[in-house]
Amino acid sequence: MAVEFDGGVVIAADSRTSAGTYIPNRVTDKLTKVTDNIYCCRSGSSADTQAIADIVNYHINFHRMEMGEDPLVKTAAKVFQDLCYNYRDSLSAGIICAGWDRKLGGQVYSIPLGGMCIRQPVTIGGSGSTYLYGHVDATFKENMTKEECLKFCKDAVSLAIMRDGSSGGVIRMAAISEDGVEKHLILHEDITKFYRE
Repeated sequence: MAVEFDGGVVIAADSRTSAGTYIPNRVTDKLTKVTDNIYCCRSGSSADTQAIADIVNYHINFHRMEMGEDPLVKTAAKVFQDLCYNYRDSLSAGIICAGWDRKLGGQVYSIPLGGMCIRQPVTIGGSGSTYLYGHVDATFKENMTKEECLKFCKDAVSLAIMRDGSSGGVIRMAAISEDGVEKHLILHEDITKFYRE
C-alpha cells in the first residue's frame, strides 16, 4: 500500500512470497528502489514484477542521462504502465509506484493487473488488499502527517497479515520526501494485533 502526506509518501508491504501453499521466502523486500526518490511495491508474480522493476530502472536511468535531471514520479509510473499494459496477457503484475519529485511533491500511482494507471491519495494492492477496503475507508483521512501515515500503513498491513494466508512475515515501510528515504522494519512481535490473545 501507499499513501500521500504533505511533503511525501509512505509505502508499505508485507514480506511473504508464496507459491500456492508453499512459502519460498518469508522475508522478501517488496519495496523496490527505482531511483533515489521513487520506489515501487510489487504484487503478483515475483519473477514478473522483479523483471519489470529492473526494466523500468534501466529506462529511467537513460531518461535521467538524456534530460540531465531526476525523473518525475509520473514518468516512472508511465513506464510501468506501458510495460504492464503491453504485456498484460503474459504478465501477472500489480505495481504501486510512489515517490517524491520537485514538481508535484509526493505522489502515489496505482498500476493494477491489466495496466491501468491512476494517481490516488491512498492505494492498496495484492492478495491482502481484499481484507483492507473497509479498514482503509473507515480510517483514511486527507492531510495526515507522516507519523499518522506510518501508523495507518502499519495497521493496514498488520490486518492483511492477520487475515490473508498469502501475506505474512514482517512489515517493511519507507517514508519518501525531499529529505530522502526513511526506512522502517516492523518485526512480527510488533505487528498491530486486532484481537486479544
